[in-house]
Amino acid sequence: MAQWESLLKLPASYRLQLDDLYDRDFLPMDVRHHLSAWIEKQDWQRATQDHALASVLLQVLLENLDIQHSRFVQEELFLQQHNIRRYKHKFQIHQDDPCKLASTIHWYLEKEKEILKDATLDEQVWGTCTLCCFPILWQFKPFFGYTLFPCLGVGFFMSAHICMPSLCFALSSMETHCGNCEAATADEALKQEQFKTLQMLVNKLNECRKSILMDMNKLLDRVEGLIHCLVDKELIDWKRRQQKSCIGAPDNVCLDQMEKWFTGVAVCLFQMLEFLKKLDELVGKMTYPNDPVKAQKPALQTRTNSLLQTLLKSSFVVETQPSMPQGKGPLVLRTNVQFSAKTRILVKFPELNHSLTVAVSMDRYRRFNVLGTRTKALNMAESHSGGMVADFRHLISLSVTEELHLIYFDTLFELKGFSVQLQTCSLPVVIISNSSQQQSAWASILWCNMLSQDHKDVMFFANTPAAPWPQFAEMLSWQFLSATKRGLDGAQLEMIAHRLFGKQENYDTCNVTWSKFSKVRGNTPESFWVWFDGILVMVKMYLEDLWREGLIMGFVNKSKEKSLLKRKQRGTFLLRFSESVIGGITFSWVEISSTGNPKIKTVQPFTKVDLSQIPFHEIIRNYQILEAENVPENPLLYLYPNIPKDDAFGKFYTEKTGDDSPYIKYIKTKLMFVSKENALEARSSDMEQGAGPEPQTGLYGEGAGESWLSLLSNPAETVSNKLNDPVLIAKGSGFVGFKLGAA
Repeated sequence: MAQWESLLKLPASYRLQLDDLYDRDFLPMDVRHHLSAWIEKQDWQRATQDHALASVLLQVLLENLDIQHSRFVQEELFLQQHNIRRYKHKFQIHQDDPCKLASTIHWYLEKEKEILKDATLDEQVWGTCTLCCFPILWQFKPFFGYTLFPCLGVGFFMSAHICMPSLCFALSSMETHCGNCEAATADEALKQEQFKTLQMLVNKLNECRKSILMDMNKLLDRVEGLIHCLVDKELIDWKRRQQKSCIGAPDNVCLDQMEKWFTGVAVCLFQMLEFLKKLDELVGKMTYPNDPVKAQKPALQTRTNSLLQTLLKSSFVVETQPSMPQGKGPLVLRTNVQFSAKTRILVKFPELNHSLTVAVSMDRYRRFNVLGTRTKALNMAESHSGGMVADFRHLISLSVTEELHLIYFDTLFELKGFSVQLQTCSLPVVIISNSSQQQSAWASILWCNMLSQDHKDVMFFANTPAAPWPQFAEMLSWQFLSATKRGLDGAQLEMIAHRLFGKQENYDTCNVTWSKFSKVRGNTPESFWVWFDGILVMVKMYLEDLWREGLIMGFVNKSKEKSLLKRKQRGTFLLRFSESVIGGITFSWVEISSTGNPKIKTVQPFTKVDLSQIPFHEIIRNYQILEAENVPENPLLYLYPNIPKDDAFGKFYTEKTGDDSPYIKYIKTKLMFVSKENALEARSSDMEQGAGPEPQTGLYGEGAGESWLSLLSNPAETVSNKLNDPVLIAKGSGFVGFKLGAA
């Protein structure tokens, strides 16, 4: 008899095993049934190693499916037509690797043989019993179930040998029935042998149940270890990376791999719950004294539920922290301005798509409301990776406070009779009412997420910790890295450390306090953060390309600047940020005096007012020093250490004339900054004597402006007469005038 036909004639318990086997759907039962004769005649074992044979068998299989489809068409069996067509499409994906399909079919055939073998052996065992005992002995027919527990890619195979009858009932019934048939047999020895056989089977049943329960406990031990690793390590590490990424760190915060891990463990636990239900059914049909299933099953149930709750409660996270579309960064929200946030559940079950509803709320015990779409369904449509997310894009917060606050998200998880309430919350956010508060609010977010390890610590600033310099320096570098794709190097950070702590041999042991970072100190008009952020904004808006190319040294103090330039050739210059003008940048260069000594000269810092009129590379390109009776010249020749100016900045130069000129139409013009030589000389001497910080108004004091105006009638005319092109002259933040030369 054919193998498939034999399987279909087995008792119900074995057909249930067959149903479980084909529940995996790697080989559809319809295909196995309709093509059973052909499938059993092929050498699938050889095809697992022979690519050519496997390819031939695959093609014949597809042809047989076409033939079967035609039969269903003729018989007008629409459902069967649909299924066969779908199966054919599924098998076609194996054309690149037909040996894999051959291996799958061979595995199924071998499992079928095991079921037949178990059934045959069982019949032989029970055949030894006498006919009169058969009704009772049949109750001991074993029930074999096979369950595969996938656990993060590791298969755990459990073979369950669970018998149906009660041991005490079986033994008493056996004695009764054997007594009734004493007249039918006089062979006491045979009766005792049969009784021993029965006792042996019952003992084996008990051992099998104990083994199954032991394996289940081992599986839960392993699952518990995995959950501990996921929840207490991997997820905590991810949350810390997310904190740092919110303040500019280039950390990977993708959740796709985490989702695979969480989902794998959740699938394992849900299968464990299904298996425990099967155990309940068996115990309900029969039990016996000291039945290990009855004794241990409640503890297994409680432990499985607890592990699943722990996993699910941790799987609900805020994937994208609250942020405004035009904000400086995440976690700073403004009243009456929309913000967005995205939640995600890391346990991905497709059947839950659009079925779990997430509700959003602010701190329940504070004066907050959230307007907009306050509930959304978790779905896969709004995720680039296909994860289960709820994307809130149109929320508005109301009320004003300077404290930290949390935004909560709640949902009810329900699947296969298991239910648990899930809640997650955002990182602490700051609510502002005016854009002028943005800078200080972002400072709070930086400090909190740099130092706090508690993702719900809204009382962080009640006792604000200091930041170790290495950690603080890293955070500062992230600000430039996230804004311009280029962070701060060691020399730049050393200058900042010198500004904060003075000269030190080693800054690693220094700490930056919150007040030193964000509060105004002494005679300084602004805090350190205002100074630093002013530079960052200026670079982002006007100098990003130059900064990214490494052309701006930036953070270098005057003493360091002097030591770098004094041994360089004439015309060597560097670009640095002003230490006293908020959001200012200047350049200093080397001049050689009449005595042959190097002199360092510095121009008044340029601010966003200047840079919004002329790009900084054009200022450097056309900058002039004006001397009476002489043609103006550009003193900037080599970018430190010795790069010719045009080689360094040439690719940024632009030529705009006529209609393209933003300054004047139809006339070829050149816009440049011009400095008066004697003002620079005075400034240079002051620097060498260790004068104070740079002035914030005028060229180098108000008197410089008066001297400049007196030169317009004569020197400017001299300039234009000695140049081929007209010159448009600008000083400081505005135009002084222009003079047309020869056409």
